[in-house]
Amino acid sequence: MALTLFNTLGRALQPLEPLESGKIGFYGCGPTVYNYAHIGNLRAYVTHDVLVRTLRRLGFGVTHVMNITDVGHLSGDNDQGDDKMVKSAEERGKTVLEIADFYTQAFFRDTERLNIIRPTVVCKATEHIQDMIGLIRRIEERGFTYFAGGNLYFDIARFPAYRELALLRMDDQKAGARTGVDENKRNPGDFVLWFTKSKFENQALVWDSPWGKGYPGWHIECSAMSIKYLGEQFDIHAGGIDHIPIHHTNEIAQSEAATGKHPWVKYWIHNEFLVLDRGKMSKSSGKFLTLQSLADSGYEPLDYRYFLLGGHYRSQLQFSYPALEGAKNARKSLGDRIRALASQAGSPAGNASAAGSGAAPYLAAFDKALEDDLSTPRALAELWGLLRDQEVKPQDALAAAFDMDRVLGLGLEAEAARHPQNDGDPALAAEIEGLIARRAEAKKAKNYKLADEIRDSLKERGIVLEDSQGGTNWRRI
Repeated sequence: MALTLFNTLGRALQPLEPLESGKIGFYGCGPTVYNYAHIGNLRAYVTHDVLVRTLRRLGFGVTHVMNITDVGHLSGDNDQGDDKMVKSAEERGKTVLEIADFYTQAFFRDTERLNIIRPTVVCKATEHIQDMIGLIRRIEERGFTYFAGGNLYFDIARFPAYRELALLRMDDQKAGARTGVDENKRNPGDFVLWFTKSKFENQALVWDSPWGKGYPGWHIECSAMSIKYLGEQFDIHAGGIDHIPIHHTNEIAQSEAATGKHPWVKYWIHNEFLVLDRGKMSKSSGKFLTLQSLADSGYEPLDYRYFLLGGHYRSQLQFSYPALEGAKNARKSLGDRIRALASQAGSPAGNASAAGSGAAPYLAAFDKALEDDLSTPRALAELWGLLRDQEVKPQDALAAAFDMDRVLGLGLEAEAARHPQNDGDPALAAEIEGLIARRAEAKKAKNYKLADEIRDSLKERGIVLEDSQGGTNWRRI
C-alpha cells in the first residue's frame, strides 16, 4: 500500500507519486519570529515532523526546507497593518534583528523539546532578499505586475487559476472584503510583491531594488526560498489551514507566473487549528499558551506531543488541561510498560528485529495507519495493542515499539534506559519480574487467589505492584 495524503489542491485523498523516484522535496511554512510560538503554532511543526519521519520510514530521501520570517510580515496577511517584526522590536526596545534572533532560538528550543527533527534547510528571509528580487523581476517580465502608489503589485486578473487552491469565486471578492482601503489596487485580491519607502517611510529594514528602496511582501519569501532549495517544481508544501485563502494562494500565483510551470507544487497539506473553549488560539489577543506555560503547570513537552498525536492532523483539536492530563497519564503508563519490558527482556532491544515475530502484525498495521493520511491515533492504538499482547516476547515487543517510535517521537528508548529497578540488585529485579509474569498468568487463568498471594508476598518484602493499562510496574516502599 502506498502513502496517501489529503491534497488541499483538489480536496481529495491521493497516492503520493513523487516527481523523482525515491526523493521528496518538502517545504513547510516556518515561524514569524516576533514572539514565542504558541502551542497552536507548534501543532503544525509536529505534523510536519510526523510527515517527514513517515516519508523516511517508507524509504524516501527527504529534503525538508523551512523558512524563518524575520522581515515583511504585516499584522494582516492581506498587506495591511504594522510589520510584526518592527512592532515587536519597538515594544521591547530592541532592534528587529535582535528580536528575530531571540525568538528564533526560542522556537528551536521548543521544537527540540518536542523531539522535532530539525529541517534539512532553515532559511531566513533577510538572507535571501536578492533571491526574492530576482523572482519578482521574472514575474514582472512575464506581465503579471503593475506599479502604483510606490508599490509593486501582483495582478491576479492576469492569473486565471488564482482561485484553485482556496476554491475562491473571483466575483465574490468585493472591494474591502480582504484589503480594507488600498486605492492603489485594481482588484481587492491583488497583493504586494515589493513595498517602497513611499508607503513605509520609517521601515527598519530596507534594501535597494529596481522599484526603489524598500522591502519584500511576505508571500514572495516562501516562493523564492522554496524554488532556490527545491527547484521550480517540488512535491509537498505544508502549513496551517489559515494559510489557504491568502498566503498559499498567493504563493501559487506568483510562483507559477514566474516559472510558467503548473503545478508548482503537487501536494498541499494543511493541519487544522488547535482550539480553546473561547476559540482559535491567537497571538493578536495577547493571551496564548506556550510550551513553557505547560511546563510551568507540571507537564513535560512530550506529554503535549502525545496529546497532539491522539488527534488527526486534519481535525480540529480541543485543548484543555483535563485532556492534557489524560495524555500525561497515558504517556506515564506507556513509559511504565516500556521499562517493564526492558526489565523482562534482560538486554537492550535497540538492535533487535521484530520482523517475523509476534510483533510483525502490529508493525504492519502501524504502517498501514500512517499510510492512510498519517493517522497517528490509529498508529498509537497499534503501539498500545502491541504492548498489551502477552503473547509477544518482551524483546520483540520492545524492538517493535522502538521501531514505531522512530515516527511517533516519544523518546521510548530513553524511557527504557531509565530502568530504575536495575539500579540496585539485578538478580532481585529479575526475580520480581518473574513473579509479575506468574501473577499475570494466574489472572489470565482467573486464579485470583494465587495472583493476590504473589502481590501480598511482594508487599511483605517492601515491593508494591502498580497495575496500569500499559502493564504492571513495581517500586520499593
